[in-house]
Amino acid sequence: MLAGQAAVQAAPPSAGPGAPGVGDPYYPDYGNGGYDVSHYGLKLRYQPATDRLDGVATLRARATQGLTRFNLDFGLTVAKVTVNGRPAKFRAEGSHELVVTPSRTLRRGERFTTVVSYGGVPSAVKINGFTSWQRTTTGGVAANEPESAWWWYPSNDHPRDKAAFDVSVTVPSGHQAISNGVSTGVRSKGGWTTFGWRETRPQATYLATLAVGKFDVVKGRTPNGLPYEYAIGSDLPADVKAHALTSLKRTPEILRWESGLFGRYPFEAVGGTVPNTKAGFAIETQTRPFYSPKFFAKGKPNFSVVVHENAHQWFGDNVSVHNWKDIWLNEGFATYAEWLWSEHEGTATAQQLSDQTYNAHPAGDAWWNLLPGDPGAQDPFADQVYDRGAIAAHAIRLRVGDKAFFKALKTWQAAKGGGDATVAQFVRHVERVSGRNIDDLIKTWLYTPGRPAKAPGH
Repeated sequence: MLAGQAAVQAAPPSAGPGAPGVGDPYYPDYGNGGYDVSHYGLKLRYQPATDRLDGVATLRARATQGLTRFNLDFGLTVAKVTVNGRPAKFRAEGSHELVVTPSRTLRRGERFTTVVSYGGVPSAVKINGFTSWQRTTTGGVAANEPESAWWWYPSNDHPRDKAAFDVSVTVPSGHQAISNGVSTGVRSKGGWTTFGWRETRPQATYLATLAVGKFDVVKGRTPNGLPYEYAIGSDLPADVKAHALTSLKRTPEILRWESGLFGRYPFEAVGGTVPNTKAGFAIETQTRPFYSPKFFAKGKPNFSVVVHENAHQWFGDNVSVHNWKDIWLNEGFATYAEWLWSEHEGTATAQQLSDQTYNAHPAGDAWWNLLPGDPGAQDPFADQVYDRGAIAAHAIRLRVGDKAFFKALKTWQAAKGGGDATVAQFVRHVERVSGRNIDDLIKTWLYTPGRPAKAPGH
């Protein structure tokens, strides 16, 4: 290029900025438009003593339109961005947007690579008043829903855009770093140890997890050869650790049983983490669910939570929500899996649990006014999405019969696995498989306020 020649190409007439959101009705600025990510390569270094995280994220993507600029969702401080090896302009905008302007316009269909160098203290970064990064006594954990990625890597943060992941995490020797998928190796040098993880199956960004700390780790292989890894906070009380390990050790058995309901297990690894956090929730982080120690602090193991989070490996991870409004597909069926497990174990039947849930909330109780099919952005994880949502699943089962119901669940996973879906698509699928109309059930149990006149089966 000669001195004085224009350095930036004029944008084609059809090119423009990518949208700063995917258009989710609950969270309009989550995710971004104009491109699709196929792979995240994360190279991280974390110091537990200070909670300092530094990273380089390499995103491989394809432009779905001509792009003069595009957004990423992120909250830490960015030092440098390149696109296809060339320095790119960038700026922070709004609560969690990183706006990237490449040195030249990206053509529609063009594959491109973005590299972001960044750092910060995740627990100190508050976005919309909170952080999803959890400090522990020996490190930190990224696990939350629907927002988690913003505090540890830049992304197109919406379940519609899934990708494969390679994660490399360097931590002080004596600590461990655990993420999704299969281990790609551990190496130590100069007082630091690097842990590698790979998830080759499509993974939503909020399902990526990172847990750094000191853990009691149990490794092995399931009867069908999948690697498993359970990591339990070393400094948790002895009884909590024992109950957690007893619970997690049944994961292969539970997955084998769930495979009989939902189809073949969709991933290449199995596991779970129980860090010493104050969180009160569990989450279906792909291949390696996160569990709060509170689930195992009640004097006994807790198999129901293991059933629930691993049912999500099908309903939530393999088939994700198209919009967060579709959350019933995740939580209603994971809760119904708990009821089916109870039936399998010879305790309460699904019918008994449906009746119990229905009878726990009398007519006129405001509990019935939150709609599982449209719970609202303020509380998409309200109890009603789980419990009234499970009653809805039971009502469908009774209407279409066991043979058609479980066939529909398996063929749904086969048809939509690796992608996302809506409630309406699920309803049409069940109706095609069963030959029965379920619109009235869906309207009654998911979209109508008030207590239905009768519980399913009565």
